[in-house]
Amino acid sequence: MELTCLHNKFNLSALPHLSLPSSKNPNPRFFSRKRNNLCLASTSDTLVTGSGKEVSSKKDAEFGDLKSWMHKNGLPPCKVVLKERPSYDEKHRPIHYVAACEDLWAGDVAFSVPNSLVVTLERVLGNETVAELLTTNKLSELACLALYLMYEKKQGKKSFWYPYIRELDRQRGRGQLAVESPLLWSDDELAYLTGSSTKAEIVERAEGIKREYNELDTVWFMAGSLFQQYPYDIPTEAFPFEIFKQAFVAVQSCVVHLQKVPLARRFALVPLGPPLLAYRSNCKAMLSAVAGAVELVVDRPYKAGEPIVVWCGPQPNSKLLINYGFVDDDNSYDRLVVEAALNTEDPQYQDKRLVVQRNGKLSVQAFPVYAGKEKEAVSDMLPYLRLGYVSDPSEMQSVLSSQGPVCPVSSCMERAVLDQLADYFKRRLAGYPTTLNEDESLLLDPNLNPKKRVATQLVRLEKKILHACLQATVDLIDQLPDHTVSPCPAPYAPLLK
Repeated sequence: MELTCLHNKFNLSALPHLSLPSSKNPNPRFFSRKRNNLCLASTSDTLVTGSGKEVSSKKDAEFGDLKSWMHKNGLPPCKVVLKERPSYDEKHRPIHYVAACEDLWAGDVAFSVPNSLVVTLERVLGNETVAELLTTNKLSELACLALYLMYEKKQGKKSFWYPYIRELDRQRGRGQLAVESPLLWSDDELAYLTGSSTKAEIVERAEGIKREYNELDTVWFMAGSLFQQYPYDIPTEAFPFEIFKQAFVAVQSCVVHLQKVPLARRFALVPLGPPLLAYRSNCKAMLSAVAGAVELVVDRPYKAGEPIVVWCGPQPNSKLLINYGFVDDDNSYDRLVVEAALNTEDPQYQDKRLVVQRNGKLSVQAFPVYAGKEKEAVSDMLPYLRLGYVSDPSEMQSVLSSQGPVCPVSSCMERAVLDQLADYFKRRLAGYPTTLNEDESLLLDPNLNPKKRVATQLVRLEKKILHACLQATVDLIDQLPDHTVSPCPAPYAPLLK
């Protein structure tokens, strides 16, 4: 996924490059040529043998590797090195990753990138007020950062940021051992996610990117002082939507969300950060803003040569796939959502709405179901669902006068509630074109298409959660004292989505 190249129809030299509003070379600071402590990557680590399929290594050698460029422009000695691993797609060059260049211990500072080498909206727009105005009025930080990189890339090698943009192009927004975000997949590839609510999320996100594209010219007119340095057309005339979408997704895959900084600096592009760093859900190391820099303190020991990992935040696998193109099998934050809604046609809808609000719920309530905590999630849904089955006005008055989500529960009501819940989980499972066992078999194929593999990983984990929810519901049905009772009728049963 190249920042402004669509399927290699444009080459880098024809597109924009980066320079700051105040200077083309911010804070240029050169170090002595003695590099004993800089842990620079060897030529074999950073230069790729020319294959004719992408830009040759000679062009890379002209500017040096990313880390060498950073050292020349202010990066102090650090404890990491750039290495490479093969790409999933043989048409694409190997991708780089950040590894320890010496043994590290938990608490060590792996690197500290000076702010002069970090791209934020405060730096891009040169005005924090404009930055906040733009990002609270139709445009996200990602859209503004993507636009900046696109214009910068148009300047080619003249850009101060050329080595960084070249690295982003090389990574193609894939992250470590991952594929491109499904926001860039074809319709046939999105079909791998049939049955998953993630597919609808992707469509919705893509529509949001389109809306932002239509507002890009706002940046041009509001931040004219920035764009005076670019002798090009306004954004929507300079860049087709597909080009912007690729740039947006590339920025999305590597942007860092900094804490305890002004709003105009909270989203940052940090060389040596993602996608050169691998994300992992069970890691606690994060890139942090310190005085004049962004640094990484590792949370575990590393042997020299091992890849460095960072935390990706409490994101479910659906978000990891959309944002970064990978799925984590050991993600303790993975979850599905069950949406329950009170029936608006119920004559007692308003009373029930008051009850759920009193108990911290909404008339349309999303229940998160975390992997490994399916029983707890089902138990959390039951009081809400039981309320929907209350039909007798006197019973409803009893509920209104009680403290807490207390409903009179008969055997027939409980059976009806549990049957509805079990049918819901069965229906969701039936929406997938494959079974859990078929997914397991598919993942054993070493030649499986990478996009299909990551999609299959996602739907497999979703099905495991749904199966666990179904089993928890069936177990509750089995615990009912009387299995001969018929479920009570529920003309205004809650709606499950």
